[in-house]
This record gives sequence, structure tokens and C-alpha cells, in this order.
Amino acid sequence: MLEGMQSKLLRLKENKAFEMFVISVIIISALEIGAKTYDLPPLAISATKALDVFITLFFLFEISVRFIAEPNKKRFFHSGWNVFDTLVVIVSLIPIQDSEMALLARLVRVFRVLRMVSIIPELRILINSLLKALPQLGYVVLLLFIIFYIYAAIGSFMFKDINPTLWGNIAISMLTLFRVMTFEDWTDVMYETMEVYPFSWSFYMTFIFFTAFAFLNMVIGIVLNVMEEEHAKAKNETDPEPTMKELQAEIAELKVLLQAQIESTSSKSS
Repeated sequence: MLEGMQSKLLRLKENKAFEMFVISVIIISALEIGAKTYDLPPLAISATKALDVFITLFFLFEISVRFIAEPNKKRFFHSGWNVFDTLVVIVSLIPIQDSEMALLARLVRVFRVLRMVSIIPELRILINSLLKALPQLGYVVLLLFIIFYIYAAIGSFMFKDINPTLWGNIAISMLTLFRVMTFEDWTDVMYETMEVYPFSWSFYMTFIFFTAFAFLNMVIGIVLNVMEEEHAKAKNETDPEPTMKELQAEIAELKVLLQAQIESTSSKSS
């Protein structure tokens, strides 16, 4: 009986219509969260409360279906996405009204929108790629910080008397350089220093080249490389390549068939 129910829930879990309904509920949950940020009439507030109860119960039902349909229950929690979904559902059960944890419950309900990532495989690949790229990006960020620090120190020493608001100390100078890197009215900053130091444009040009162009391309290259690896990994999981043992078994079968064909031909000729 348990196996029959498990197989039915597995079919329900893999059903495309059920998956689309789950996505629809997540979208409705996002819209409901956004609606609560407005001043609503009493009738609309009552409707959002009823909708919130339905969404919470549906998510509890959906995560239960996924858990029961999993043949190996321990493997269910090996996936970080399953753990995240479970925590979101459990914390969502905390009543919002008349509770000291009301703020936590509201914040967790906001994170229910992230369940869209765990449902759609393509979004999971993007997030996994970003997470796996973080160790490599860490060295790029460290080198970028060194460049920022050097240029901020130079800018503070040279331009402090021109505009203390922008170059008063190394911390403020780094904020100014971030403004330059993001091209937020950076020409105003450059022309101001060029009135005193005509060749200060080279300071800004080299900084922009290192940060906005070179390092940005390095970050994009790292993320794209990891993303290609994740796509290849996902493709192998859905359509795995034959292993060496499988190839050897197929070759052995072909040898047997070929030998039988040769023996059949020899017997006919004799």
C-alpha cells in the first residue's frame, strides 16, 4: 500500500501540470507579498490573509509529496535546495499575529519567492554556477581591492586639497573611485582635478581600464566557464554517457555475434 501511494505521489511530482501549478502558486505568493506593502482596504486584507493560509498549506503539501515520493529519504536532505525549501515551509507555519517571531515569519514569507529557483532547473544551474565561481572570484576581488587601495591612496595624497569631500581620506577615496568605476558622473570628478593637475586624466583612464574593463571581463569569463561545466554536468545526469564496463560488454556481445556469424557461414560452405 505504501509503495502504491509512493508511486502515485512520484507521478504527481513529475507531472508537468502539477509543476506549472506550483510555479503559479509561487508567483501568486510573490504578488501577495507585494500587495501587503500597500495600504489595503479591510476586505483586501482579509483576502490576503486567507490566501496566505492557502499558500502555506499548499507548500506544506507540496514538500510532503516530494519527501514521500523520494525512495531514499536520507538522500532528500542531501540536496541543499530541498533543505532550503523545507526550512522555508516550516518557518512559514509560524503564526504572524500575536507572536514574538512575527517579524521572522514575515521575512521568511518573502523568501518563499526563492522557491522558484528550486523548482526551475535552469535557475538552479545559474545559482550553482555563481556559488561554485565564488572561490575563483575571491582572488579577483582581492586583486581588485588591492588596485582600489593603491589608487585611493594616490588620489587622497594628490587631490585631498582640491576636494576633501571626495578625497579626504583613503576610505572616502575608495568610495569616490567606486563612483568612477560605475561611471556615475565620473567626468565631473576628473575635470575638477584636471584644473590643478592637467595630466590627472591618466589616473582615471588607467583605473577605469583595470577595474571596469579588465577585471569585469575576468569575472564574466570565470562565471561563464563554471556555467558551461554546470550545463555539461546537468546534461550528463539526464543523458549519461556509457561507462567503460558498458562499452566492454557491448564489444563482447558483438564478438559473440560475429563469431556465430562466421561459424554459420563456415557450416553452410562445407
